[in-house]
Amino acid sequence: MRLLSGIGRTAFTVALAAVLAVFSLPVSAQNSSGKVKCVVLDPGHGGHDHGCMSKDRKWSEKNIVLSVALKLGKIIEEEHPDVKVIYTRKKDVFIPLAERADIANRNKADLFLSIHVNANPSVVPSGSETYTMGSHVSDKNFEVSKRENAVIKMEDDYTTKYEGFNPDSPESYIIFSLLQNAYSEQSIRFASFIQDEYRKGPVAVNRGVRQAGFLVLWRTTMPSVLTEIGFLTNAADKARITTQEGQQMIARRLADAFTRYCEDYSSRYGGSEETSREEKTQEEAPKPETQPEAQKTETQQPEVQDPEPPVKTEVEPVSQVRYSIQIMAAKKKLKSNSSEFKGLRGVQTIYDKGFYKYFYGDYDTRQKAAAVLGDVRKKFPQAFIIAIKNGKIVAR
Repeated sequence: MRLLSGIGRTAFTVALAAVLAVFSLPVSAQNSSGKVKCVVLDPGHGGHDHGCMSKDRKWSEKNIVLSVALKLGKIIEEEHPDVKVIYTRKKDVFIPLAERADIANRNKADLFLSIHVNANPSVVPSGSETYTMGSHVSDKNFEVSKRENAVIKMEDDYTTKYEGFNPDSPESYIIFSLLQNAYSEQSIRFASFIQDEYRKGPVAVNRGVRQAGFLVLWRTTMPSVLTEIGFLTNAADKARITTQEGQQMIARRLADAFTRYCEDYSSRYGGSEETSREEKTQEEAPKPETQPEAQKTETQQPEVQDPEPPVKTEVEPVSQVRYSIQIMAAKKKLKSNSSEFKGLRGVQTIYDKGFYKYFYGDYDTRQKAAAVLGDVRKKFPQAFIIAIKNGKIVAR
């Protein structure tokens, strides 16, 4: 166990128990209705934890994200009256990372969204990005997770509460590799919806979906993402995220992403409208004529099968849904041998809602696509499974 010396055997055992508990849950363990009923909004930092600051010290992360979260919650409550919105904080107070996740777990939330603002020693980096739980795949991702996880040092008993976890030690992050697949697909889909909506502004640069080891996501037992709405250290981003108008626009983008996730979740786990229409069509298809009730005898003999072929009805057969793996979306159309496909052959494209969406593979079941998804994500961490019918992407 030399590899685990940084976090210790006890910490590893505790972490492993938590992992096994999560993996024992079915996809919709919290909710069997097929609908999103509860979302937890987590404005990062708060109280004596200011988060990142603008260079003039005028703006702090804690206030910006709280404003965005409150605006977002109001939109969700108005547009989704059946969804319960819970905040980890609604005012300027400090909430430990563990408590933020526990709030979501206690309320059996179906979705957890942590909102943050980014920062960098350089004034050049800009843009929005959304993270799901996973091992950091680059030094840049590690730096972001290290900065956000460093909040635990403000807690008096953090070494005990977090079982010796050291946010500055890459060795401590080994526990996260055990958690990558828990609710991974759902989290990545939500993160992808968020980044798709961010393309509409106000922050100009879209940095995509990424993975890193965030403590606040580790402890949640539901699909969870952490979104960085922009860089407070970049002048262009700061001009957008510090205004009420800009914050309202960001809240709007997140709300639209939430709506897309709800529709997608319902179609996957609660039965889609399309499926219902197909079933209804099959139910209403003309049935073979039977003998009128008045002409039936008390001792009815089995009907003789008509040797002639049955008469065709006007109902068209239901087209088969195929499954594939979407690897990216772009405004421009790429050539089939583009280097951006990173060596993947046979990549196809569908133009959908203003974007060229590129996908790989063709499978008749979601399970077969899922078996390949892990390998594809080695090259495209943001990849996710899509359903295609009649040449169009459908919610399924």
